[in-house]
Amino acid sequence: MKKKLIALMMVAILALSLAACGGGSSDSAEGGDSNAFAGGQTFSIKIGHSDTTGNLIHASLENFKAYVEEQSGGAVTVDIYAAEQLGSNAEMAEMIEMGSLDAMMMPQGQEATLAPKINALGLPFLFSDYESVYKVLDSEIGDELVEDLANHNMIQLAYWENGLRQTTNSKKAINGPDDFKGLKIRTPEDAMTIAIFTALGASPSPLAFSELYLALQQGTFDGQENPIANIHANNFQDVQKYLAMTNHKYECKNMIFSLTSWNKYPEDVQNLLLEAAKKFGDEHRQAIVDSEETQLKELEDAGMEVTYPDIEALKAATASVYDDFYAQNDWAEDLVARIQAKAAE
Repeated sequence: MKKKLIALMMVAILALSLAACGGGSSDSAEGGDSNAFAGGQTFSIKIGHSDTTGNLIHASLENFKAYVEEQSGGAVTVDIYAAEQLGSNAEMAEMIEMGSLDAMMMPQGQEATLAPKINALGLPFLFSDYESVYKVLDSEIGDELVEDLANHNMIQLAYWENGLRQTTNSKKAINGPDDFKGLKIRTPEDAMTIAIFTALGASPSPLAFSELYLALQQGTFDGQENPIANIHANNFQDVQKYLAMTNHKYECKNMIFSLTSWNKYPEDVQNLLLEAAKKFGDEHRQAIVDSEETQLKELEDAGMEVTYPDIEALKAATASVYDDFYAQNDWAEDLVARIQAKAAE
């Protein structure tokens, strides 16, 4: 009897051991054995960006985070650092290149210092609407624009959005080129934006975005330029009276990873990050487009005076920016021609 009891106990122990090891079971395609993903490894990803937590880009990054963590079964975690917590865009870009930061949302102007061809997207009045922009970015031209990132230890996962940019100031309504003369305009560290406002007769100067609200409040600058989503999210209506719908340039803001980090990830992690970057980049694009009319109305209701300047006159005033861009880059004229043809398709 004693021997039989011992035998039964051994069988029970063996059964429990097999169950613990997953013997005799199969993992489902969704949410199976979490150890199967990433080969049992775990990864923690840090992403920095310069916008506030109230900005639409941060909302889509939070969705990106949730999706990656869920789909990886917790093998990949994502930490988001908003509002230049990790440094300015230039400082974060340097960290990406050195491999000390995993990823950032890099604005087009900063990216152009590393991949010069993307600067073409910011030429004045190149695009009239978002549909024409996306035709270009989602084509082979979009891939070509960021090829040089590899020379700086970087890879772009997807185009996200910043938007068609508008101009605000605290001095006067803008209806044409002459109204820009003498205005002190804050810009990002972007040579193209500075060139545009210089051609319009303004006095542009770069400043970190995190310092902008206070600079406008104190009168250090008369105005600034940003997409409606950024103007709205940062409450610039409290320190700026006039909003001109200039659409003077387009700017994207893209998910960039350091190759130092990227090359450490197994293929399934890379594929998940690529999928999520595109999925929520598209979500962010749509959010920008869908919210613009409502946000503009709210800015008007808050007391901003909105004008719609003579775009053809602004185009004529900034024609020299194209001439200079072509003179500085032997590839520029052909690239711009292809961008214009793709946008018009």
